[in-house]
Amino acid sequence: MIGIVVLAEKELAAGLVGAAVRTLGSHPPGLETVAVDYASPPEDIAGAIGRALKAADYGGGVLLLVDIYGATHTNLACRVLERGRIELVTGVNLPMLLKALNYRHLPMDDLIDKALSGGSGGIVVAANTGTFKKEAGA
Repeated sequence: MIGIVVLAEKELAAGLVGAAVRTLGSHPPGLETVAVDYASPPEDIAGAIGRALKAADYGGGVLLLVDIYGATHTNLACRVLERGRIELVTGVNLPMLLKALNYRHLPMDDLIDKALSGGSGGIVVAANTGTFKKEAGA
């Protein structure tokens, strides 16, 4: 099983994991959170990332799901990446997290594909789904 670490601004990270736990009914093993306080020194953030990776790794590697590329916490996480073992995907949203949690028995590259499809597939323009019966302004 591949572990998952959600690495994001503190309220976002906690909210995503909390919503996933409520949706699934329990806290899945190997799911960790690094709730980043932007006022924290980089070495504290790096330490929290290291601890979360260790806690999430059950032997199959870890997928980091991160809020935004280029931020300090993402740059710190990129320092510990190992191709095929510790990978990172940015743009985390709830559909991405749920998809990743449901497919983490797959090999890492396949899990990344599922996470990406969940993330992008969860972005929907409601008016294009046919669920609206009434025209705007009517």
